[in-house]
Amino acid sequence: MTNSETKATLSFSDGSPSLEMPIYKGSIGPDVIDIRKLYGSTGMFTYDPGFMSTAACNSSITYIDGDKGELLYRGYPIEQLAVNGGDFLETCYLLLNGELPNAAEKANFVSTVTRHTMVHEQMQFFFRGFRRDAHPMSVLVGTVGALASFYHDSLDINDEHHREVSAIRLIAKMPTLVAMAYKYSIGQPFVYPRNDLSYSANFMHMMFSTPCEEYKVNEVLVRALDRILILHADHEQNASTSTVRLAGSSGANPFACIAAGIACLWGPAHGGANEAALSMLEEIGSVDNIPEFIAQVKDKNSGVKLMGFGHRVYKNYDPRAKLMRETCYEVLNELGLQDDPLFKLAMELERIALEDEYFVSRKLYPNVDFYSGIVQRALGIPTALFTGIFALARTVGWISQWKEMISDPEQKIGRPRQLFVGSPRRDVPPMDKR
Repeated sequence: MTNSETKATLSFSDGSPSLEMPIYKGSIGPDVIDIRKLYGSTGMFTYDPGFMSTAACNSSITYIDGDKGELLYRGYPIEQLAVNGGDFLETCYLLLNGELPNAAEKANFVSTVTRHTMVHEQMQFFFRGFRRDAHPMSVLVGTVGALASFYHDSLDINDEHHREVSAIRLIAKMPTLVAMAYKYSIGQPFVYPRNDLSYSANFMHMMFSTPCEEYKVNEVLVRALDRILILHADHEQNASTSTVRLAGSSGANPFACIAAGIACLWGPAHGGANEAALSMLEEIGSVDNIPEFIAQVKDKNSGVKLMGFGHRVYKNYDPRAKLMRETCYEVLNELGLQDDPLFKLAMELERIALEDEYFVSRKLYPNVDFYSGIVQRALGIPTALFTGIFALARTVGWISQWKEMISDPEQKIGRPRQLFVGSPRRDVPPMDKR
């Protein structure tokens, strides 16, 4: 960031001295006012619930322009990375290191990640402590946090090599843990990773193969999963990323920080959107029920919401949605599911929402979650695991943001302030006076 030639001046109507604050410019996006000296100079804090107007850090990883519908990873548009940028591990390398890898760097990175995909054999005993019907996200919170128990050799966050090793371990082992959570829930044996498969193909192998039947890799489906992972890899300073940064600001180890991010992602207002969208489709039931459902959505008193449409950040079309839509149709065609009742229902709802003036005027376009839920269902991934797939994709974003924060010389432990509205100081009365 660079200093602006102009400064912000805060004036007070009570005649108190005004306060001049520096303005910083980023490479793109809004300028920011540096208010760090506000409390020391005035005795006042700012008030910003949800931090909607507050930049808590400076970052060079991901940039979003919600008005333009633009998402950049290290400056590269997401649509170019998803189409021309290779596989998910190439995106991982980019987010971690700031540049796309050349052929030698890519081969070395893939080899390193592949050699770390196995988890310690004792991890299987952790799963026995969970009920079989436990939600996969609760299982992942526990098992990812528990990784710190096995890898004492990479917990020194002040050691750059330790940070690199921890990042690789988390990226490599997340697919294994997500697949183990699924296998445990259905009573099937855990499947070991295979070093001869790509990252996404290996995950599908661990999910769907059994000792009595080998999983046949379908490249169309592997590409679909790869695209889901690329599109969800990072999304600037969202709730779960901010959680990882806040946890990391205390000096907590990276495994604990990522577990905290998973816990935050589990919230239905954040990572559960694609699960909610699919649940909505199941509740609608059939194409015949869509008109009644649409009427309820338009009725402000009904409480019925159109899930998977619109986005809090993107005021225009979600740039990830178009790519996921293409993938959705590719997968349905590959699997011959064009006439599946649920998928036909989804496509009809999409058509209506894109043509109905009510939704178009409000820019309630289908977002990435609407399509990714359909694709994951087609791949055979159960609805309860959708957010687990999201966590698998977002791990590289979280760990990249964590590494950046640890290396930032301005990094401090997070300590948001408050506007206290409770009772002022008072004395405890004796019992007979209460």
